[in-house]
Amino acid sequence: RDEVEILSTRRNEPEWLREQRFRAQEVFASTPMPDTRPEEWRYTPIAQILKLDALGLADEARPVTEVADLPEGVRALVDGVGDAAGRIAQVNASVAFRELADDLARQGVIFTSLDLAVQEHGELVRKHFGSGVTPEEGKFAALNSAYWTGGTFLYVPKNVRVEMPFRTFRWLSGEQGSVFGRTLVVAEEGSEVSLVEDLGSADFEAQTLSVGAVEIVAIEGAKVNYVAVQRFGRGVLHLTTDRLLAGRDARISTLYLALGSDVTRADIQCKLQNSGAHVDILGLYIADGTQHIDHETMQDHIAPHASSNLLFKGALRDAGRSVFRGLIRVHPKAQRTDAYQTNRNLILSADARADSLPNLEIGADDVRCSHAATIGQLDEEEIFYLLSRGIRKPEAIRLVVFGFFAEVLDQFPLAEVKKELVGVIEHKLFGKPAVNA
Repeated sequence: RDEVEILSTRRNEPEWLREQRFRAQEVFASTPMPDTRPEEWRYTPIAQILKLDALGLADEARPVTEVADLPEGVRALVDGVGDAAGRIAQVNASVAFRELADDLARQGVIFTSLDLAVQEHGELVRKHFGSGVTPEEGKFAALNSAYWTGGTFLYVPKNVRVEMPFRTFRWLSGEQGSVFGRTLVVAEEGSEVSLVEDLGSADFEAQTLSVGAVEIVAIEGAKVNYVAVQRFGRGVLHLTTDRLLAGRDARISTLYLALGSDVTRADIQCKLQNSGAHVDILGLYIADGTQHIDHETMQDHIAPHASSNLLFKGALRDAGRSVFRGLIRVHPKAQRTDAYQTNRNLILSADARADSLPNLEIGADDVRCSHAATIGQLDEEEIFYLLSRGIRKPEAIRLVVFGFFAEVLDQFPLAEVKKELVGVIEHKLFGKPAVNA
């Protein structure tokens, strides 16, 4: 509690936020570390992996006004992507750089650090902050709610449509630290916006912790596209709690790309709160070495006449491991729900492993819901066919893997971003130089 009070006082936070932090810290302290007895943690023994006592809070970064003045690692991330309506770079515990196009600012768009938004747009932040991610969502959601710093706040007013994506970069530069990133996106009625978040670091010898939280609030008729590119270095343990809240006739499309860290655990839920809402949750992951990637998802249908679609695909090699546990939950009054859930895994080596557990919980009697899961090895006949046509084996594997991933990429609407993601995936698969510290 003393640490939380120091953190909040240093930032001169309002009383409502201070009290939220205190409540979250109490929930965190009173909630035991998850063990493998509950189904949702059975395949990821987090209590054995995470050593909280050995970690400290990460340092704050020096603010800069030019991308060229950022640390080399985050600068490489920023320089490696296309145009943006606005950019924010968080280094360790604080935002070091931010910019927003002048014409968007004149239209009332807000794109800034969450720290600064609390000071300058307090009532707006208070209205939506914690609407999806509360301390009661779990021990690590409580940890983030107590200790988040820096963060991203994106607000788009009614009927404002932004064509270019906004971009956020989060970079870790020191090992044995802990960072708590937080993102809040609010799209008002009839607005359209896209946000791409890129998370990276160097490789570390000692365990380093990232605990994130994302809240996306799409109000009536709004359209939000969200991309998370996770390419932390080895030594990082990344935990995130993401909540997608879709109002009447709103549409949220997300794409999660998990490539980095030693261990990733992503808890992703969408809540379809009003009729006409639709959410797409797409995901790609690649695990190699001894990487462990765990996705826990829920499509929570609360209102009638809403729809959702989830499609996650993964490629696993060496001793890489993936876990997928998904649930479509349809409440009794959510008639005419249309929901689909699919997880497919491609095994590229003898020691790789995938566990896939899709589930349905249907409380209504007039719905269309289905789920599917597959785990299969690389087809040697396909590889042999390509080799017989003079294609070298690395390129043959590339063609097969990208053919497998294409179904996911084709469903996401941002063409320029998809091109960038193809390059990021190639870096992962074929050993091209990674981002340096």
